Amino acid sequence: MDMARMRCSIQWQVRCFIFFMWVIDPCLGDVRYSFPEEMKHGSVIGSLTRDLGIDVRTLSARRARLDFQGSRRCCEINVSTGDLVVAERIDRDTLCGDMTSCAFNFDFFLENPLELHRITVDIQDINDNAPSFPSNIIKLEISESADKGARFPIEDAHDADIGLNSVQSYALESNEYFRLAVHTSAERGKYGELILERELDREKEQEVSLILTAVDGGDPQRSGTAVIQVTVLDVNDNIPVFTETVYKANLPEHCPIGTTVIKVSATDEDDGIYGEVTYEFRHISQKANELFSIDHKTAEVTVIGPVDYEETSRFEIRIQAKDGAGQTAYCKVIIQITDINDNAPVIYIKSLTTPVPEDSTPGTEVAIINIQDRDSEVNSNVRCSIQSFVPFKLVPSIKQYYSLVIDSELDREQISEFNITVTATDEGFPPLSTNQTIHLTISDINDNSPAFDQQSYTAYVTENNSAGSSICSVSATDSDWQQNGSVSYNLLTGEVNGIPVSSIVSINRDSGVIHAVRSFDYEQVRDFKIQVVAKDNGSPQLSSNVTVSVFITDQNDNSPQILYPAQSGNSFMTEMVPKAAQAGSLVSKVIAVDADSGQNAWLSYQIVKSTDPGLFTIGVHSGEIRTQRDISQSDTMKQNLIVLVKDNGQRSHSSTCIVNFVISDDYSDYTSEMKDHAARSENMSNTTAYLVIALAVVTFLFLVFITLILVVKVCRRGKPGLLFDGAVAIPSAHFPPNYAEVEGSGTLRHSYIYDTFLTTGSRTSDFKFVSSYDSTMPRDSTLKKEQKVSNDAEKSVANPDNENCEVRRVSYRIHELESGGRFITKFAM
Repeated sequence: MDMARMRCSIQWQVRCFIFFMWVIDPCLGDVRYSFPEEMKHGSVIGSLTRDLGIDVRTLSARRARLDFQGSRRCCEINVSTGDLVVAERIDRDTLCGDMTSCAFNFDFFLENPLELHRITVDIQDINDNAPSFPSNIIKLEISESADKGARFPIEDAHDADIGLNSVQSYALESNEYFRLAVHTSAERGKYGELILERELDREKEQEVSLILTAVDGGDPQRSGTAVIQVTVLDVNDNIPVFTETVYKANLPEHCPIGTTVIKVSATDEDDGIYGEVTYEFRHISQKANELFSIDHKTAEVTVIGPVDYEETSRFEIRIQAKDGAGQTAYCKVIIQITDINDNAPVIYIKSLTTPVPEDSTPGTEVAIINIQDRDSEVNSNVRCSIQSFVPFKLVPSIKQYYSLVIDSELDREQISEFNITVTATDEGFPPLSTNQTIHLTISDINDNSPAFDQQSYTAYVTENNSAGSSICSVSATDSDWQQNGSVSYNLLTGEVNGIPVSSIVSINRDSGVIHAVRSFDYEQVRDFKIQVVAKDNGSPQLSSNVTVSVFITDQNDNSPQILYPAQSGNSFMTEMVPKAAQAGSLVSKVIAVDADSGQNAWLSYQIVKSTDPGLFTIGVHSGEIRTQRDISQSDTMKQNLIVLVKDNGQRSHSSTCIVNFVISDDYSDYTSEMKDHAARSENMSNTTAYLVIALAVVTFLFLVFITLILVVKVCRRGKPGLLFDGAVAIPSAHFPPNYAEVEGSGTLRHSYIYDTFLTTGSRTSDFKFVSSYDSTMPRDSTLKKEQKVSNDAEKSVANPDNENCEVRRVSYRIHELESGGRFITKFAM
């Protein structure tokens, strides 16, 4: 009946404890589960998603996981069902020993957004261990003088289980000497004592054997037995007594082997062998037995193995003191291991986003970091930091979690990747730290326009180029990456002299090489500008423009054009040379131009054929035709010259003209010669008629000029004057309508004066060429009139046969304009 009542009382206490724990569960964590030990792998403990109100379909996307402190993982989560299941076989007795509560805490971790729940699991004990005694044989030595009712403590049994599953009662085999008394104490739990019911008589029986049975309260019930061998001794009426029932000691972890932990002491008032006390461990765990030892004589407990706070922080050891007569006493030693800072923090990267877009806004989370330190109290307080020169910062989150976020704007073109060193330092002494590097790459966005390597481009193309030939190449670079940095080239739409740009040039989309679509003519287009646009392939697409100036360089592709004497149609021009002309007299000038420029327009003149080869010579660069000797009576009246005009280009071009001269002092001879020449030319009838009309007009004009000269002379009291005649010596139709000289280089770089003298009394208005006046015209003036009167020249050409001879001087002056054009005027004096 007593055993039944005791069992009922214990069961009621356990149920009250379980109800109390169930009531306070919400205070200990977000969710608390309990499950029995020794469950199979995969057994369901509970549904996390149902208990926490989380949608099970989001577990995989949010990367659900469990984070344990340390390497022991007793549970795991089934992502497909949201159930918390057993990860491995769990032996509660090994993990928690004789502790009443065996609970593990861990974190249930979710991302996007970050969510953390504290999970507590209680491992319930099952009756998987039978009670056992330290030894199968318990030896007692009892004096025969022991009185009836004397009590003799016996070693209690140990059961690795707890609560009802631990030792609940003892049973002693029936005998005539002893009965068993069972007691309960906070230090020893259930233990038994032998009570002497009948005095021993050593002479009758020297040894008594008893069977002691220890029974637990589990279901099914388990038991263990031991044999008590009682040896009857002579009188020993005192037992050892410890100075303290419970001894406590603090021991720092990692203390050297051989360190003294504590020294216990027990005394026995008996003398001799009955008073000698020896010590040994009783009820010690295997781990404690590997770490500590006791001196049997001195009772000094020393360290014999490495002590680690992180493995076990507390040890309880039972020590037995036994006298020489076999009587024993017991005490408990509690060894508390103190923590030292021997564990550096551990950095766990729980989440990492890489690459990071360079347009990410400050505050964007790129990594989640968890810091753990196995030490305790202040030694486990950790500070976390990163280097200061990176555009990131650490933001504390939940408990020992940190978020690595963007602190300032990113630019991949400046720095495309970062090695961020995370440093975790605890607050122990000395402080320990750990570094871990996080490699982040920055992904590109299209935030840079293509940039040309030049602000503008200049290209030179020789005219008459072949269609399709390359002109120049433009190049642009984009500091973006891959397709954002891939550049293509196009021409902006536009016109050049009314012609679309695409009809003149084209550009290679990939290489930027500009090609000519057509052949260029320097005389039509000398330069033009085009716009090239460079575009990248990003989104949105960015572009840049550049101006390309194309200059056409001249080729010698034009032959000289002879302006004077005119060679068009059936007309001809004849110059009159006075018979009195002396050597070196200027009689005419060949005027030619070349549409080319530079040295391609530098002209040279030479006589290739003449009636009298020794009579005339021509200036190589001026084209002036002069007499090489004095005119003689034997010279042929009609002289013909073929003049070759050649430019200085490579390869050179040339043109020829015919210059006709009539040697005569009488204009009538000149006219009759002209008429004879016209009669001999079948194709010049119309020209002759025009010439007669022209001569009549000229004669009329000469008479008008003579009258004007006389009037001027009278007004100036006989001093020579200068009149300008607007008649044009060389018709403007002989000049190319678009003729212009480039860069001041051409054939007509000077102004020339040609003097013609006429006698006032001559009916035929004879011409006499006496001398020339050469004057250079500056480039910066549009037109400078040169007035030069030479009295000596007038006197030298006076006709000695006619006293009333009046000198008229007609000047043909060729002028060079600033714009490059030329014109010829005739002045009369």
